[in-house]
Amino acid sequence: MNELDPAPSPPRTTLQQLGTVLWPSFFAAAVAAALFFSLVDPLKLAAISLPGHVISREFGYTLGFLLLWLATASASAFTALLLRPRKDDNTGSGFE
Repeated sequence: MNELDPAPSPPRTTLQQLGTVLWPSFFAAAVAAALFFSLVDPLKLAAISLPGHVISREFGYTLGFLLLWLATASASAFTALLLRPRKDDNTGSGFE
């Protein structure tokens, strides 16, 4: 093998794959939530978006963080999907 054609790495376990998606998305969601909630009060946001429901400020922070984590995890999972190596099946169906 040369430097242009590296040796294939062993396949990753499911736990490693989940870790590579969930950890960066957790970190990104924490930063995004800190920035967002430094400008927006969850109680005022709830009054605008859910006028018939009473929620606590802590529940607003939690819900906001979980929604941001879902969004960033989806983006990370899509990136991981795009970075997967293609299978060499020699059927000629690739984009050569």
